[in-house]
Amino acid sequence: MSKDYLNLLGLALRAGKLTLGEEAIIRDIQKRKAKLVLLASDTGTQTRKKITDKCTYYQIPFFVVDDRETISQAIGKSGRVAIAILDSGFAAKMTSLLDESIRG
Repeated sequence: MSKDYLNLLGLALRAGKLTLGEEAIIRDIQKRKAKLVLLASDTGTQTRKKITDKCTYYQIPFFVVDDRETISQAIGKSGRVAIAILDSGFAAKMTSLLDESIRG
């Protein structure tokens, strides 16, 4: 998987366009503030189901990406398993980078 999206993740955090924490992410999905959700590949079963079900219901795209350590390191905060992107520009660029790495 291409690591370009990790750089963009750090940039989005500095721009204040990310939501961290399961409850805050679910709240942003329900309010339709979240434009894209990233889940760590090693997210627990219950957390993964809760977030993916919400994303599916509210039609918010999501990707399962690297493990929690990799995405936590990209944003400089430990133990993060899910991240919501609140800006449509960041979400569009992130989607294109992740689509590219999946196909490539």
